[in-house]
Amino acid sequence: MPEERVTGMKKRTAERVAKVSDVGFAKFLSLFHSLEGGISLSVGEPDFPTPWHICEASVEAMKKGITTYTPTAGFPELREAVARHLEKLYGIKYDPKTEIVITVGASQAMDLAFRTILDPGDEVIMPDPYYVCYPSCIVLSHGVPVTVPTRPDNDFKLEADRIEAKITPKTKVILFGYPANPTGTELTREEYAEIARVAEKHDLLVISDEIYSRLTYDVEHTCFPTLPGMKERTILLDGFSKAYAMTGWRLGYAAGPAEIMAAISKVHQHTMLSPSSMAQLAALEALKSGEEDVQRMLAEYSRRRKVIVRGLNDIGLKCHEPKGAFYAFPSVQVTGMTSDEFTENLLKEEKVIVMPGSLFGRQGEGYVRCCYATSLSDIEEALRRMARFVERHRAHP
Repeated sequence: MPEERVTGMKKRTAERVAKVSDVGFAKFLSLFHSLEGGISLSVGEPDFPTPWHICEASVEAMKKGITTYTPTAGFPELREAVARHLEKLYGIKYDPKTEIVITVGASQAMDLAFRTILDPGDEVIMPDPYYVCYPSCIVLSHGVPVTVPTRPDNDFKLEADRIEAKITPKTKVILFGYPANPTGTELTREEYAEIARVAEKHDLLVISDEIYSRLTYDVEHTCFPTLPGMKERTILLDGFSKAYAMTGWRLGYAAGPAEIMAAISKVHQHTMLSPSSMAQLAALEALKSGEEDVQRMLAEYSRRRKVIVRGLNDIGLKCHEPKGAFYAFPSVQVTGMTSDEFTENLLKEEKVIVMPGSLFGRQGEGYVRCCYATSLSDIEEALRRMARFVERHRAHP
């Protein structure tokens, strides 16, 4: 008999939706917004406004009446600009006509990629901690997320031998995003090469989420498909949200093998249809003239990074130095609290909100994510409040 509820009605939601967890942060945000004088180190969003010359490009589009549907894969001139951008940065060549699709944010690019390549039961290997939406995106595409624990003593880097230990006959994809959310970790080219070796040996696809690729410090980012033999088996995801402070514009892209991009475009046509015309022309301006903006914001993030990492370590919250993105991931072990307890008590007592590491996987328990995409004055005040909090709650043996 069909499953029925108490009301006698059939169950109305799919089982795969029941397997998707809520982000689990709503109660902290609700409490934060009820407090006066709070400081947020929680949301992963640039605190800079979108540079005005980028906004103006969108305004001009509206003035000219460029407000209609666009080609499903995006305006040809934007795809061409993305191809030039990737070649200039990394020396990798993509055919803008067949190997690049413009999407509604990098998040939609990931959703499209999984819908396109996964059959029910296919396994996707990914690191733990992970970006909070990775497992849900896989499950909603009928896939199975398989996590690889990473080690804090190795700055939470994904390691090739640990990936290989998780491979089964059902494994189809390796997924990772570097620089990483929530840890700020970046890999070296040699470390990426080891992962590439595993992908090739086991004939696996790779999804490389490079949304933070422009936000790296003291290291040079390696674009994964530039590694030998990886372009033909990698779907590269990127976008405009983080580097150009364009989170609300919702524009990203996928780049990869032509046959996969054609399939992604087909799914795109039947779901979102096409990205916004005005946002695409703003993104085109960002690629043409936005490099100075990127470097200005990057320099400021780097300055804040040094302040917050030094401050966290000084007050006893041990923290490795992030090499990218705009997150610090300190341990709260010194307080003896869980991630949730630390987050809730810090918010109630000192009006500072961070994100509990447990949201990002089992390996995140005992840590919190602190976003430093906020003003230096707020970071310094947050550190003073956190110092008081840690001193009151420091666990003694």
